[in-house]
Amino acid sequence: MREIVHLQVGQCGNQIGSRFWEKICQEHSISNEGECTDSSQTGRDSRLGVYFTKASDTRYVPRAILVDLECGTGDAIKNSPIGNLFKPDNYISGKRELSDQFSSRRSWK
Repeated sequence: MREIVHLQVGQCGNQIGSRFWEKICQEHSISNEGECTDSSQTGRDSRLGVYFTKASDTRYVPRAILVDLECGTGDAIKNSPIGNLFKPDNYISGKRELSDQFSSRRSWK
């Protein structure tokens, strides 16, 4: 079995990635907290290890890196229903919003 690390970059990549994880969790009976809700699923489906790391006997964590220069996208995912699925180490983000960077650079000229 091979492992896949899912890389989500930018606002669009993270939004699409969030929908991806919602669907994968639904298909494999993984709750929003990473718990396997179908006990027969863990025994018969050894492919959970492709996208998930087994953090404990009952908890699965996505093998994912969520990257964005703005902190808002990561915060939105953390506060979403699947936010508890990821570890804090999965997030890499900037310290401030960059949406107004063009206008702030223009005002200095």
